[in-house]
Amino acid sequence: MPSLDAARRAKLPDSAFAYVDSRGQRRLPIHDRAHVKNALARFRQVAFEDDAARERARAKLLRAASRHGIMPIGFINGQLRTGASGRPGRLPSGLVTFLLTDMEASTGLLQRLGDDYGRLLEDVRAIHRAGIRDANGHEVDCRADEFFAVFSSARGAVAAAIAIQRALNGRSWAGGSTVRVRMGIHSGRPALTSTGYIGMAVNTAARVCGAAEGGQILLSDDARTASLKHGGPGIELHTLGDFRLRGIQRPVTLHRVAAPDLPAASPSMSAVASAVLPVRTDAPIADRNRA
Repeated sequence: MPSLDAARRAKLPDSAFAYVDSRGQRRLPIHDRAHVKNALARFRQVAFEDDAARERARAKLLRAASRHGIMPIGFINGQLRTGASGRPGRLPSGLVTFLLTDMEASTGLLQRLGDDYGRLLEDVRAIHRAGIRDANGHEVDCRADEFFAVFSSARGAVAAAIAIQRALNGRSWAGGSTVRVRMGIHSGRPALTSTGYIGMAVNTAARVCGAAEGGQILLSDDARTASLKHGGPGIELHTLGDFRLRGIQRPVTLHRVAAPDLPAASPSMSAVASAVLPVRTDAPIADRNRA
């Protein structure tokens, strides 16, 4: 890596560093490919002022890696191991509830907004993080327009999802854009390994999310009981029926979370068909398994 002496470092703008703290101290230079690689390797050694500062530096570093054609697989895996706060061991294990979200029509937003899309995406992520934090959840991963969080209870996941949807609905977005995020919630007992969560619970949560329309929250039956028992004022669950999710062997009962200020309609059959296959109760078992 080319050396960076004090004189050259002083000439670099703040934008050439992944992290500038509140006192103006600049860390993790990212002005060239070699220093981006070095910053990726050293990221976990930096003592950030708070989680928000860490996340801003992480996002800036990943953008720099993308510009230089670097695929930081090891860096991303390291973030999965430590979780959003950078402190190992904070992710819950045992019976947990996952919340997965995905922005609807994000490609169209990107094409329409251009460079402004990046700022919109940062705002959407900030709303997610606030809702997850307030519900005692943990960020597991964030890639492009997708967000992955985990909670010790279904109650927390549902509360976070509703808070996020309300905050998204209450914002005015760049260019008069409409931001609609689909959400899926599922509970299970995944394995927590050095590379993150592994197990069918993760896959099922992703499929549940894929069955939703923008602005809606879908819940699997495995997460339903705790949500009903601890639901807040005006929160209801509307059962949509049993569906066989692609790649998941057993049918999954899907429920739509209904609450004030959330879209009232159930997912359209076209949306559901793209992600799940409804179980035909009048068909032979063999036919249902082929669905």
